[in-house]
Amino acid sequence: MSEKELRLEIIKVGKRLYEAGLAVAKSGNLSAKLDAQNILITAAGTYLGQLNESDIVKVNLASSKHEGEIKPSSELPLHSLVYKNFPAKVVVHCHPPLINGYFAVAKTLKAMSFETKFYLGDICVIPQETPTVTLPEPVIAALKINNLVVLKNHGTVAIADKFQDALAITEALEEAVKSAAIARLFDKNILDDLDMALRDDLKCDQPAYTMFSRAHIQAIVDLVNQDEFISQKGKELDLTVKLAIKLDDTAEVFKFNFEKGKIIKLDTDSDAPFVISAGALVWEQVFLGKLDSFVAVTQGKMKLSGQLGQLSKWYVPFNRLFALFREVKIICRPTRSTYM
Repeated sequence: MSEKELRLEIIKVGKRLYEAGLAVAKSGNLSAKLDAQNILITAAGTYLGQLNESDIVKVNLASSKHEGEIKPSSELPLHSLVYKNFPAKVVVHCHPPLINGYFAVAKTLKAMSFETKFYLGDICVIPQETPTVTLPEPVIAALKINNLVVLKNHGTVAIADKFQDALAITEALEEAVKSAAIARLFDKNILDDLDMALRDDLKCDQPAYTMFSRAHIQAIVDLVNQDEFISQKGKELDLTVKLAIKLDDTAEVFKFNFEKGKIIKLDTDSDAPFVISAGALVWEQVFLGKLDSFVAVTQGKMKLSGQLGQLSKWYVPFNRLFALFREVKIICRPTRSTYM
């Protein structure tokens, strides 16, 4: 995409945010990676709904120097740090009113639909003490877990490879918050009991294993095969499938052979209709229970070989499976990578 085309796309996105009520007056800012050295970012004090090409500033990532006399957004340090830590190509920062209102009084999102849990997962909420993000490091850390982060009393930050995806999760969260608010009108004591059974404590006291070692995966298999919930749902949903998990750093693979909810065999090859792969840092977050595997796939942090739609028919037992992952303690592997 040429520089002019990218400027026009930023203008289009700003207008969409304004029309959706997610960015009013002079709130919010947008940026996109132009090439390996430069980004385009909206200027300070601009109206996202009324952008012109001159309202978009070209900035060098290494030097932070910008072209022309118009200053870039005050959130440039946050945008720059995103591009230095992630392969993301766009950043959307806006101030959605329902999201801001909800997280001003709530610490976590009460998911009212499977779609919310599937595409958004657990939303990190980062406290803010200033109108501009002066401490971007906690935001960067949160973005390693989820591509969408809430800045309390401020707004949201979404990253993606394209604006369409960043807008989609931002709009999805605004809709999810709306659903939670409406549900509370009907029941003031509303709880997110969508998968209450999945969140029961398992009270397991086990040793710590090296992540992705044979002993580590075998401990997971043993735990899964002892789990009554997976056994029950596996029979009900005919959970008979091969699912492989792969560690990209070392190409290690473990394949779970399910038959009606029981893992009848553990292999070390990737000959399976579904293969989930990621680097060590991503798997570490999954095994620690900080990153939902389904959300990681939909947001591109993990790669899935196979159709997510087909895999999602076993969402309930697999969600339990991924919950069991964190019950087996791991010894985290050191890594040099900054991106998950």
